[in-house]
Amino acid sequence: MKKIEAALQACVPNMKHLKFVRDDSTGTPHLEALYEHWRPDAGWQREDQFSDGTLRLLGIMWSLLDGDSLLLLEEPELSLNETIVRQIPPLLWQMQRKAKHRRQVFVTTHSEALLEHTSVDPRDVLRLEPSGDGTRAATATEQEIALVQAGYNVVEAMVHKPQTEQIKQMSIF
Repeated sequence: MKKIEAALQACVPNMKHLKFVRDDSTGTPHLEALYEHWRPDAGWQREDQFSDGTLRLLGIMWSLLDGDSLLLLEEPELSLNETIVRQIPPLLWQMQRKAKHRRQVFVTTHSEALLEHTSVDPRDVLRLEPSGDGTRAATATEQEIALVQAGYNVVEAMVHKPQTEQIKQMSIF
């Protein structure tokens, strides 16, 4: 719990403490956090009072620290501020580097902010592209890899945005 609390405090600086509490009447476990903010005696808050972003961060941290098997993080950027989203790739990289047992982590995303960090290797990215035969998975081309090696990030090198005319067609509905 100390590792999770320390990791979460790095992402949610005003979270002072995090603990488990078991409901006496039902036996249900709950998380409680003590925040440090403008109300000096605000008291502990249960997980049903946490923001969606705090709950998501807690879930990401927990899943990264717990276990050594394959992990799929589906759109971890949801409900998170872009500044925090940009910290997820280096967090994954550092946790993998320091872990006793490295685990394979798959991340699905629509977020460009998640792909901007220099720790994202274009050779590790599969881009899903629509085609006449359905959706195909595309790996980075030699040119895209060269662009990243020259200093561009994965978004700048690999993300192909739809044409403006295609986007305008959405308004016909």
